[in-house]
Amino acid sequence: MRNRINTTPIGADLSYRGRVAILRERKIEDTKDKKGIRSFADGDDYGAIAPPDDFHFEPIPNHPNGSFYGYQGWSQNFYKLMAEHPVHIDPCDAFACRWMNCMLWMRLDAGINTFNPDMSYDHLKPAIEKYGIVPGIGADAHFGGDYSIGLELGFGGLIKKLVKYRSINPGHDDFYDAEILTVMGIQEWIRHTCLEIEKALLEEQDPVLKKNLEQMLICNRNIIEGAPKTLREACQWICWFNMASREYNRDGAGCQLDETLRPYYERDLQAGILTDDEARYYIACLLLNDPHYYQLGGLSPDGHDMVTPFSYLILEAADWLDSTCNLTVRVHDGMDMEFLHRSVDYLFKNKNGWPRFSGDKALSEGFMKKGYPVELARQRVAVGCNWMSLPGLEYTLNDCVKLNCAKIFRIALDEMMEGDGPKDTEELFSIYEKHLKIAVRTTAEGILFHLDNQYKNEPELMLNLISHGPVEKGLDMSHGGAQFYNMCIDGTGIATVADSFAAIEQRVEKEKRITIEKMYEAVKNNFEGPEGEYIRMMLSSSERYGGGNTLGDKWAVRISDSLTENVNRMDELRPPVKFIPGWFSWSNTIQFGKAVGATPNGRRDGEPINHGANPHPGFRKDGALTAMTNSICAIQCGYGNTCPVQLELDPGLARDTENVDKICNYILTLFDKGGTLLNINIINAEQILEADKDPSLYPDLVVRVTGFTAYFCLLTPEFRKLVVDRILVS
Repeated sequence: MRNRINTTPIGADLSYRGRVAILRERKIEDTKDKKGIRSFADGDDYGAIAPPDDFHFEPIPNHPNGSFYGYQGWSQNFYKLMAEHPVHIDPCDAFACRWMNCMLWMRLDAGINTFNPDMSYDHLKPAIEKYGIVPGIGADAHFGGDYSIGLELGFGGLIKKLVKYRSINPGHDDFYDAEILTVMGIQEWIRHTCLEIEKALLEEQDPVLKKNLEQMLICNRNIIEGAPKTLREACQWICWFNMASREYNRDGAGCQLDETLRPYYERDLQAGILTDDEARYYIACLLLNDPHYYQLGGLSPDGHDMVTPFSYLILEAADWLDSTCNLTVRVHDGMDMEFLHRSVDYLFKNKNGWPRFSGDKALSEGFMKKGYPVELARQRVAVGCNWMSLPGLEYTLNDCVKLNCAKIFRIALDEMMEGDGPKDTEELFSIYEKHLKIAVRTTAEGILFHLDNQYKNEPELMLNLISHGPVEKGLDMSHGGAQFYNMCIDGTGIATVADSFAAIEQRVEKEKRITIEKMYEAVKNNFEGPEGEYIRMMLSSSERYGGGNTLGDKWAVRISDSLTENVNRMDELRPPVKFIPGWFSWSNTIQFGKAVGATPNGRRDGEPINHGANPHPGFRKDGALTAMTNSICAIQCGYGNTCPVQLELDPGLARDTENVDKICNYILTLFDKGGTLLNINIINAEQILEADKDPSLYPDLVVRVTGFTAYFCLLTPEFRKLVVDRILVS
């Protein structure tokens, strides 16, 4: 066994808050250790640590191509990984262990991360390649589980439940064998961790840390078979589930954290076995263990505000940790305004990009338009980069399916200019819509292929355990186990496309400053030469999306309406499967841009498309926040998925009541106008430039890249540029 036991310097502050400070510094050192490891770059700041140099896991293949697939392949390899996994223990931490690897990465490293070749979607590949679609086929873990199922039963209770339903559902032995082996694997990991805690106890001399290790050992022994009974046990159970799920397939969806843990907190307080500082310590350690996506506040199904004193305590614990964090505060009419104020104050204080904010009104009303009652819509919580999920009820591919609308536009432009028909924006939009319909239909058919076959490729053995239906039916969440199938289809490049239409309409059709042929020639030649640069500057200075009631804004609304209509139409393919549109790009901002030649908005060949629903940087000289906000609110698809606002604020804004109130009012106005999600960075431009040149100078610099926060030093130069450009040019 290759293990790592941290030691603590003599004389260190070992109060609860002092221990969190020690753990934060160790996290920064762990982050440095991860630099250069491909798996940890350009993504969420996972709570993982780098595995020992001599740790090597050898997967067991169950297919001639050397990879593993289906219930047997994934469960056997997961159990093997759990049995061999190194242990990490820190006497300052309330909770044991860290995750270090992921079965998905192991397949990548072996060069065989392909969809099960026994199931072919070759008929879809030409259109997928032509339009640059990210189809979601084979994507995983982008839906949320219901943690209350696991917390109520514990790992031992989950096995009993599986055994019970195995007898009820004959013919599903492969499913139940795999699920039982999966839970047994987690239990095995906990057992050999307990052995290492025992060894650490023999060596620890400090009485405070020794007591902590004793409590850690008792806690972990209790939850191997039993259900958690205290706040500490509940948090440790969540840690184990989260780490195991990360090791399985990188799942990062959390839960409504305040409501999930509140009963344990209140019982422990009433029993006199917990103080608030101890509770803050536990929550800080939980957030350190892995920054899953958690929601705070919002409305209960019956319409009451879910903010409680424990919600405040979670914010305070995150403040103690002062690190990466993926907390989302749900904003609604009549919410506890002090809670909103406190949330924004922490944004100013720590400048770590947390929390972010989601708008209950537009999200709930939009989801209801898909035929769901308000009580259900209120349960759909923010547990992903840009997305919502009904915990344990809904299977989605949120953030895994993307349409490169900029590429679709460029295909339409080339077709129009090479054809014999009219050459104007109306003809161009007609051709664009023709190709968009094909791309949307191809994407929807790819999703249906995924639903038919994913369980034979990569079943959701972890999230099945905390969902309503899979265990009861003996069916994977991706293949009939879920109660609802709401499949996300996100558009990307809305500003790139809208600005391109607007530039042609303004400069060619209205002002007649250039012919469409001359414009197209410059675009095809990537604006080369002095004349090309002059044309590029003329086009790029036209009325752009984000400027406030501009030509670009009008085109953006039309483009978004077209996407929404085409995606919603796919509900007819296979009821009750539903398709929900949104606008979000994540890292595809860079990847998609590389696949698109120059565009009439002045964007050069290969440059990134716009980020998410935001305008291109430099959309107007004054960068007016109100105009940008109105533009993004106007293009919301309106069916329960998000079109986020990414906002960069000047760190010169003082952390005082006046400025905090201003941002609170802005948040309320944004969501009243129909906004769905707000991500905020407060970053010094000078500092970000220095960090971009040498990230090692700022090892603790945290930025909100998109839906997630990350340490800046773990971003590749391309990703750093994505953040830098947004901050310096917006």
